[in-house]
Amino acid sequence: MRTVDPAKHEAKRAAIVDAAAGCFAEKGFERTTTADICRAAGISSGSLFHYFPSKRAVFTAIFTDDARRTGERLAAAAEAADPWAALLDVVAELAGELAHPAVGRLVLEAAAQAARDAEFAELIRRNDGALRDGLAVLLERAAGAGLIDPGVAPRAAAGWVAGLLDAMISRAAIDPDLDLAAEQAILRTILVRFLRPVSPPAGG
Repeated sequence: MRTVDPAKHEAKRAAIVDAAAGCFAEKGFERTTTADICRAAGISSGSLFHYFPSKRAVFTAIFTDDARRTGERLAAAAEAADPWAALLDVVAELAGELAHPAVGRLVLEAAAQAARDAEFAELIRRNDGALRDGLAVLLERAAGAGLIDPGVAPRAAAGWVAGLLDAMISRAAIDPDLDLAAEQAILRTILVRFLRPVSPPAGG
């Protein structure tokens, strides 16, 4: 009996999802065909359907896989000794990925798909909620260590941090020459000024 190597299976699946993401970003969900995905991934239709039952399943996998990776990053950051530094690092990493031009196009396609597919819309809502929850854990840990302004509610702040990450997608979409390093530096400054405790005036 032929056995399946789990690592090779997962690597092949990931390669298909990556190739499909490029197709969906370029042509959109409706205009992308399974033949397009097969050509981009260098596989036969039989191979594609071995991993995914439909084009929709491949599209959905892009967002489930991304949410899983983000969740793993946030969970690892939550175990860091310095939750404030971990927050800044994970936000910078996510911002760097969201600034990729293809991401903005995929987000638009996801919004269109969510409008006609209630199950997919629920997936996007869960992903957004998981991101906010993960950020909130980091902010709660930072608050407990006295590293952020005690007047800032961590869970409310998590929503604003997530909003800043969403804004990075818009920035990249309207500016093809975006200076990512500069944008990340500005994002970091915003977070520091928004979240860090305010030092009392000298002599106060």
